[in-house]
Amino acid sequence: MKLRSAMARTGALVALAGAAVMVGAQAGPAPFLDAGYLTLVDVVPPAPIPQEPRGQADRDVHKATRALENSERWSMAVADQAGDAASMMRAFGCAARLSITPQTAPRTAALIERASRDVVREANELRAYYKRRRLLLTESGATCVVPDDSLRMSYDYPSADAARGWSWALILAEILHERAAPILARGRAYGESGVVCGTHSMSAVEAGRLTASTTLAVVRTEQSYADGVVAARNELTALQRSGAMPSAQSCASEELLVTQPIFR
Repeated sequence: MKLRSAMARTGALVALAGAAVMVGAQAGPAPFLDAGYLTLVDVVPPAPIPQEPRGQADRDVHKATRALENSERWSMAVADQAGDAASMMRAFGCAARLSITPQTAPRTAALIERASRDVVREANELRAYYKRRRLLLTESGATCVVPDDSLRMSYDYPSADAARGWSWALILAEILHERAAPILARGRAYGESGVVCGTHSMSAVEAGRLTASTTLAVVRTEQSYADGVVAARNELTALQRSGAMPSAQSCASEELLVTQPIFR
């Protein structure tokens, strides 16, 4: 898609967008959209400030979810921190009722990874704009990961991890529409794993989902995306016929965790 004219943006946002794209650049398939094609600062709500109700709610949720330390839900959240394609496919295997890997489903992996680059770029642009510090830097309590310098220097809102997870859920649900409900439920739980781990606030997760949904609404207008969905569906249909399914016992345990409310 060629870059189209858009309404003028603030000078600060333009500069930060360029910086975010440079920081987030990595080897892989080119995104579907040109950099600067979307402007989501007026779509995704502003990051909450500590004094407002959303800011207080984030702190309350962070405090409450520290009680999940060393639980089975905590272990699931730790596993969800690995965001590579192989780990993402493994995370959605039970929901899809299909064992998939980048090796057995290369077209599916390539499609979702490509679309995810658009989504993460938009999330990073907003993160650089709002510069909201992570709660693990200001609130007490255990976290799933040891805060290193890279985590301390990265921002919370919106959650790029939640945006990426919701992208995987939305696209997989489109490909395997007969399994859409459990796939989307797993995508919701994937984002909440950041809250369980203490690496992201609840508002950041919700904003990450909105970032993904909004970006993918435009990505879906690309013919190459539509072609990719058809190819991925054919690929996974063939894989289903091979009987490649994850363990029923492990999937039953995961289903209980996915439906477990983390706020009660």
